[in-house]
Amino acid sequence: MTSGACLCGKYTIRHEGEPQLKAICHCNDCRKISGSMYSTNLFVGADTLKAEPSDLKQYSKPTDAGNTITSYFCDNCGTTLWRESTGLPGVKIVKEGVLEKVSGGKPAVEFYASRRADWVPQITGADQKEEPNKAIAVGT
Repeated sequence: MTSGACLCGKYTIRHEGEPQLKAICHCNDCRKISGSMYSTNLFVGADTLKAEPSDLKQYSKPTDAGNTITSYFCDNCGTTLWRESTGLPGVKIVKEGVLEKVSGGKPAVEFYASRRADWVPQITGADQKEEPNKAIAVGT
């Protein structure tokens, strides 16, 4: 089991099992949410992730790929714990930085690779993709 929390500790998450995918994302949304040039994300089955309490704030917006993405975050400290996209039904995209213990292994994919900052190196061996929903079939 993997666990994590927001910065203030008001919300905790638990994930059972292994992530379906570990990926870096260079999209503008992930940059803004992480405050960095990319975000490290774990794609997990929606039924394998539990939050306590479960009343996180939500913010939804259209994505560059034409889907709607919803962020689930703490109403006190603002930490985004995970996101859900209409382009990836049944999947929760956990922000790996909120986990108490970082998962093993390198990311298998870099999404929106064409937007990678020129000073950020490509991850050796990782697939270079654009839109996640057109590049993967998570949970199948």
